[in-house]
Amino acid sequence: MQGSSELLRSEVSHYLILADTLKERYGELDDETLKDTLEGISDLPEAVAAVIRSSLDDEAYILGLKSRLDDLQARLARLRERYEKKRALARWAMVEADLDKVMAADLSVSLRKGGEKLEVIDEARVPEAFFVPQPAKLDRKVLTEALKRGEMVNGAFLVVAEPTISVRVR
Repeated sequence: MQGSSELLRSEVSHYLILADTLKERYGELDDETLKDTLEGISDLPEAVAAVIRSSLDDEAYILGLKSRLDDLQARLARLRERYEKKRALARWAMVEADLDKVMAADLSVSLRKGGEKLEVIDEARVPEAFFVPQPAKLDRKVLTEALKRGEMVNGAFLVVAEPTISVRVR
């Protein structure tokens, strides 16, 4: 990326110098002719295309890695579920058989009394003192819609975002 960035900055600088030189020498050039001429004598369009090609390679890696991560996450979830089911099965068997301990050559399993845990039956009946107040969160979507409808809102306004690029691969 560092090399691409430096190359592109250099090409933009060269492009702007060429544009200024052409304007000085041929002041009567219209914008379209100037752009066509610059495109023919500058490497900037090819440099931009090279950066975009590289970004397309990165996008392919991103999609591949995301797919692989999704597969690994699914596998992890299956393994975790299998682990929990096996532990629950062993616990059930020991409770049913009234076994406090199982000894094997490579491991020992002990059945321990469970600790206390909270179970809420009806949250609406729990006193307010047990609730944590949450800070207000700005609803950006609703605020944006209000501004687009022309409403005036103190502390917020719409601005024109930076230009974006659109890439179509042929």
